[in-house]
Amino acid sequence: MKPERIRDMRRAFAASKGQVIFHPGQECPGYLVLSEGSIKVTLTGSSGREVVLYRVRPGEVCLQTFSCLVEGTTYAAEGIAESDLAGELIPAEQFAARMEEDRAFREQVLGSVATRFGEYQQLIEEVALTGFDARLARVLLRLSAGEGLVVATHNALAAETASGRAYVSRRLADLAERGIVAQRKDGIAILDLAGLQRIAAEDR
Repeated sequence: MKPERIRDMRRAFAASKGQVIFHPGQECPGYLVLSEGSIKVTLTGSSGREVVLYRVRPGEVCLQTFSCLVEGTTYAAEGIAESDLAGELIPAEQFAARMEEDRAFREQVLGSVATRFGEYQQLIEEVALTGFDARLARVLLRLSAGEGLVVATHNALAAETASGRAYVSRRLADLAERGIVAQRKDGIAILDLAGLQRIAAEDR
């Protein structure tokens, strides 16, 4: 089968914000190539604690999907659309053929996998070697997107920092007392950007 024939088997994909794209135990329908939007991939433990593993954006690979397609397993994590999604879906039965016969596709996928593993290594290093305040500060800076306001619940921040909600609440209260942030009804306002950046740069 020629690569041109394989490419013809793609089909359009779309999903709305908040929609569950995959969940634990689900079989993988195919390889999703995103052109718009972001998917948040989370893992929930038996205790109910949730941790954000990574996000999938245009040009990036979902390791959960890649693993399912290569090993023939089901999903172990959950993927939720953080915004409206658009893209193309390569059917699972055609993924192996694309990997074997389409060099450009294979190199793009494997390159994305290597990048994702590097992100995983960074996540592990941050959890194991970086103090919590620095991790929390980095998350606040990332989620604020330069706008000075983080629209996220304490539960969501706990998932982002691989910690518990109660601990996040205590540390946010401490940052508020120091005048670095302020907790408001519409989110967490960053009052002292330079101070938060200094905390984020700390190793412990």
